[in-house]
Amino acid sequence: QRTQTSLVLIGDSGVGKTNLLSRFTRNEFNHDSRTTIGVEFSTRTLTMDGHLVKAQIWDTAGLERYRAITSAYYRGAVGALLVYDITKHQSYDSVDRWLKELYDHADASIVVMLVGNKCDLSESSREVPPEEAKMYADENGLLFLETSALDSTNVEVAFETILQDVRKKVLKSRGGNPKDTPVVLSNEASQNQFAAPSTDSSRTCCRNI
Repeated sequence: QRTQTSLVLIGDSGVGKTNLLSRFTRNEFNHDSRTTIGVEFSTRTLTMDGHLVKAQIWDTAGLERYRAITSAYYRGAVGALLVYDITKHQSYDSVDRWLKELYDHADASIVVMLVGNKCDLSESSREVPPEEAKMYADENGLLFLETSALDSTNVEVAFETILQDVRKKVLKSRGGNPKDTPVVLSNEASQNQFAAPSTDSSRTCCRNI
């Protein structure tokens, strides 16, 4: 049995969304990562409780001029990672606006994780204390983690946690009994640029890592 789960990455431009995605799906990091134009996506297949779960993750542009395009991708998502840069308080100040936009377009039951990225950088460059972000997440019913796409800190954990939370919510709504079992990751990954949401596998080009 194979199910498909759609997640979105949202947040200001430059916070590291694209590198979080490439680190999770292909174990790659690009120091010269360009600004995302519109929407891109990658996939990775995981095993949960003996079931294959294909995570389709949409990386949305953080720039204002692409907002009309990217907001359309919120509708089919069951989970969202709202990313800010721990060294740029301005990106954290934008979290309220991103959250409102997400809830305006997405399903009310969407699982949201607040992600403070770039935790590999020195504490002297930090502008957002983890306690402040954790308190905000708790007050707004969000999951919370700090990550580093550069050195891989908590990247796997962030995606695994939100996927497990989504799975538990789905099983609970169906009257099932979710088990707290670990996620087993496969080596399947694919990427497609500027694609419209689709379950047609012919639209993706596969590659192994």
